[in-house]
Formats: sequence, structure tokens, C-alpha cells
Amino acid sequence: VSENPSVFEEYRQGKERALNFLVGAVMKKTKGRADAGKVKEMLKGMADVPH
Repeated sequence: VSENPSVFEEYRQGKERALNFLVGAVMKKTKGRADAGKVKEMLKGMADVPH
């Protein structure tokens, strides 16, 4: 999220494709070791927190 704040903000505004981009970025950064489902849920939780 810190590396792609504008994309995260797009997701917060309702653009689902932005969420998929962020999950992909995490998967790339972790070389595929992260659980994509858990990453997605974590990002959704972060989006629910007021900024």
C-alpha cells in the first residue's frame, strides 16, 4: 500500500481492479509466497479504516 498509495485510494473509491493490482504487487514482492486470499482480505480491512 505504501508503494502504491494512489492505487489503494482508487480501490477505496470502488475500483475493484485496483484491489487485484495490489494483490498482484504483494504476490510479486513476496515471490508468490503470500496467500492471495489473505492478502485480499487484509487489504479490504485496511480500506475500511478511515483515513
